[in-house]
Amino acid sequence: MTSSSEQDATITPDDDAPLQTARLWCCDGWTARVIKNDDDEGWAVAMIKDGEPEPALVGPWTMGRDKKNPKPLDGPAFSTLVKTASEVLRRHEQQLDAILHKRVDVTVAGQAFTVALDIVPDEDDPTATLSAVDADGLQVARITVQPGFQLNASSARTWVEQGFPKRA
Repeated sequence: MTSSSEQDATITPDDDAPLQTARLWCCDGWTARVIKNDDDEGWAVAMIKDGEPEPALVGPWTMGRDKKNPKPLDGPAFSTLVKTASEVLRRHEQQLDAILHKRVDVTVAGQAFTVALDIVPDEDDPTATLSAVDADGLQVARITVQPGFQLNASSARTWVEQGFPKRA
């Protein structure tokens, strides 16, 4: 006879039907897997979005009544885990977007400009573009800069004051 955890480890969904066992739920593009916590004698749950190699969320999981085995997964717990893991991914995407696309508004000689730094990440050859748009929404300058360029109010103001030189 195989244990529940041995059965769960070998189950893989082969269609869109929800998979729901005590320690493994697959539904709506997510997999929740209850795992042994290596750091102590407790349990953890890992939430993995379909197609992703790493869990979006790993957190503690409640012990069952016997204080030895984990509490079984259920519908309400799975829904809460999906909501929490989705929020973690959304925040991560927002943070990445903020790092890759920065905007600074500056006023120089009475003229307002929005200076933008857009980074295209690439393991081998990342690139970045610095651009300026005037108050009418017209692009007045665009240059290539190093992806490590630090865009802030001071660097944007300096670039505008110098007449948008080709090297910032």
